[in-house]
Amino acid sequence: MMMKRQTLALLASGLALAALPTAHAQAPAANWPAKPIRWVVPFPPGGAMDAIARTLGEKAGKTLGQPFVIENKPGAGGNIGADYVAKQPGDGYTMMITSIGMATNKPLYGKLSYDPIKDFAPVSLLAVVPNVLVTNATQPDVKTARDVIAAARKAPGQLTYASAGNGTSIHLAGEVFTSLAQVEMLHIPYKGSGPAVSDLLGGQVNYMFDSITSARPHIQSGKLRALGVTTAKRSSALPDVPTLAEAGVPGYEVSPWFAVFMPASTPKAIVSKLNAALLAAMKDPEVAKRFESIGAEPVGSTPDELAKHLARESDRWTKLITERGIKLD
Repeated sequence: MMMKRQTLALLASGLALAALPTAHAQAPAANWPAKPIRWVVPFPPGGAMDAIARTLGEKAGKTLGQPFVIENKPGAGGNIGADYVAKQPGDGYTMMITSIGMATNKPLYGKLSYDPIKDFAPVSLLAVVPNVLVTNATQPDVKTARDVIAAARKAPGQLTYASAGNGTSIHLAGEVFTSLAQVEMLHIPYKGSGPAVSDLLGGQVNYMFDSITSARPHIQSGKLRALGVTTAKRSSALPDVPTLAEAGVPGYEVSPWFAVFMPASTPKAIVSKLNAALLAAMKDPEVAKRFESIGAEPVGSTPDELAKHLARESDRWTKLITERGIKLD
């Protein structure tokens, strides 16, 4: 009888000890957040990504009772910021906004210091910011995307399209266009969207698949002509501009997206609380107004939906980058 009691006591003690890690893991989530949260933006201030983070951070911070502190860590196509976040503890106090580069950097760079899928916990898709095919408005014979295709077929490899650099969504949008339309065009990479747009306005290049954020002011001023947006649906920022699929390239769709990730070891309960705060912030009228001003279409998702989206995007862009022989140099 004595031995039986001792055995039961040991079993009870073992069960209590086994339960300790779970209780310990739940405690930080229950009290989270207890201090400011670092929101890493892996690109310089001033762009759409930075604007989205700052806008959502302000609203979500009020919901959670702690501020979001934006930290810009630019460089290497977002890799410096991503590497930093991947190596942070999963305590819920470091997060990152990122873009389509999360799916393209591995095939572009060949080897990364982090794994875009294994080293991160997906939180939520945030928004899509369409690219738009534009040309200098002084070109009288180019009114539609079909005109671009016809001109490219008459002069293979002679028409040019600018981008913000090799491997950017602006460049990849052009690669998808020439592939589906079965035309040859010369890609001219620049160091950023600004100088590319400048040369487009000056007539040094023929076309560009620019971000709607930077292209819309020139479209509205009449300096650039919009021929088609890259997304599957028309953009609310340019509702009269057809999609490229509508405008003569069936099956065309490139949707530059923005999403939030945390270090892989972040507890699911914290991920869920952050997800809920971000989704609530996106419904705020002030956030909607700010998104509209930069041409961003709110999306929102569950963490699982983002994980599946990243897997699909990684497969798609790895295939295209490999087949087209796209390199960074």
